[in-house]
Amino acid sequence: MNIRLFFHKALNKNEQLHFAQQLLSLLHAGLPLLNAMLLLSEVAPKTWQNWLGSLCDDLKKGYSFSHSLRNQEILFSMEFINLIRVSERSGDLALALKTISKQLEAQIELRRKIQQSLAYPIITLVTSFILIIMMMVWVVPVFKEVFEQFKAELPAPTQLLISISTAVENLLLEILFFLIICIGGFAIAWIKSTRLQKHCDQLSFHIPILGNLLRLATLTYWCRTLGHLLVSGLPLPDAIRVTAQSSNHWISHDFSAEIFKNLTRGWPLGDSLRLADPNHLLFDVETLQLLAIGAQSGSLTEMLQIRAETLGGRLSNDLNTLSHTLEPFFILFIGTIIGALVIILYLPIFNLGQII
Repeated sequence: MNIRLFFHKALNKNEQLHFAQQLLSLLHAGLPLLNAMLLLSEVAPKTWQNWLGSLCDDLKKGYSFSHSLRNQEILFSMEFINLIRVSERSGDLALALKTISKQLEAQIELRRKIQQSLAYPIITLVTSFILIIMMMVWVVPVFKEVFEQFKAELPAPTQLLISISTAVENLLLEILFFLIICIGGFAIAWIKSTRLQKHCDQLSFHIPILGNLLRLATLTYWCRTLGHLLVSGLPLPDAIRVTAQSSNHWISHDFSAEIFKNLTRGWPLGDSLRLADPNHLLFDVETLQLLAIGAQSGSLTEMLQIRAETLGGRLSNDLNTLSHTLEPFFILFIGTIIGALVIILYLPIFNLGQII
């Protein structure tokens, strides 16, 4: 690998899509690949100049486009590179770039829907947590000073709240430091431990409500990726192997690897799927049946694309329903917490006559 690319971060999906669309436009204009790449390098952002220069240098040396991309594999996904490699066999690079663009657009849209649906609950929870901490650190101590002048016993809920506030105020830095250490330690362990990643991915499918959404998203990605690879002309075993390499979830990766092994042993696709996932952790019964029928009838590619659209639509509907359901729930949740804190703080004032 070129040393100047070693410290370059991988291209995100939007950047890969932008590159594929720009190159496709130049090829449609009739430019040869090398000329298109040279022109692209002249108008590309400065952050792209190094790796685009390396690609052009490799092409000038006579390397194939897929080989040149493979030298930049830290930047491009394996799915991107393999689709280009397949197109070189058929001589239709434009079709591969079209397929890559459609795949990336679908992935970006799916991620956008998930982020959009989960943004409100996450922002609400974080805001509520910050608000409660601020009340514990700045608001409750003010009431505590007022209550100390009463010279009388406070209600039990108020005493408990003041005790919690005092503990948080005194240990705030220690608590923040502990949280930072825990999050940092988990992040380092996550990066270094494949076993931890697999364990977390397995647990993610069992999270109430969200688990099924994650499974639908993973299965949609799997069906769409495999379908696009088959459209590009890749044989089924190779397409399954590339799907495993480009998977964003360890369960999907391991199941794809197991399906590939079963296919190479001579099992048909339907049996390979059932053997890989006997407990239907990823593949539901309907998907297994449809893909088995598609493989037997020779319409697997079309069946995968239809199934990906169906699952994507179901996921979109579930996300919208979840978002609309959670919105009033979180409003009620925040209102209840803030209201309870206010009532607890004002209990001694409500009983002021008895206290005095």
